[in-house]
Amino acid sequence: MTYTCRYPSPLGGIAVSADETGLTGLWFEKPNASAAPSAPSPNLAEADLPVFAAARKWLDIYFSGKAPDFTPPLSLGGTPFRQAVWKLLLAIPYGQTTTYGEIAAAVARQTGMEKMSAQAVGGAVGHNPISIIVPCHRVVGANGNLTGYAGGLEKKIGLLTLEKADMSRFYLPKHPRSSCQML
Repeated sequence: MTYTCRYPSPLGGIAVSADETGLTGLWFEKPNASAAPSAPSPNLAEADLPVFAAARKWLDIYFSGKAPDFTPPLSLGGTPFRQAVWKLLLAIPYGQTTTYGEIAAAVARQTGMEKMSAQAVGGAVGHNPISIIVPCHRVVGANGNLTGYAGGLEKKIGLLTLEKADMSRFYLPKHPRSSCQML
């Protein structure tokens, strides 16, 4: 059974899902999402589980501008490769960033490989089901490009700004393959 709840963050509504073990999902809702979670299948239900209380506490601390000192229980599925990448995401310190290439190098070292593709890491980062808590927003392109974030680049910038990350070296591309816009 999958359970759901919502969290009203300063950056917009957040949907949270969990199973009996831990969080299975956390994502920003689209602005037109309904006020109450819908239950499209018999395996989805709204509930107030202890893991949701832990997630709310974590999010309250985080959105107050502080680094939470605990991680709510997580129930991360995924391939061993994705799990290895997500574990590295959890190790990125609050207010700091890393690159897809740096994560690829760390995965390569852990697995004894000579090299790992940054694009493969990007795919695993992009499939992270528990955003913010598993901080995929802290991953940037090697040249400072604030590329990709499922919640939208405005949310990524908002999260990094909340964490007081040094934003001076980052930029947004105006167009995918043209000139760039500095932040």
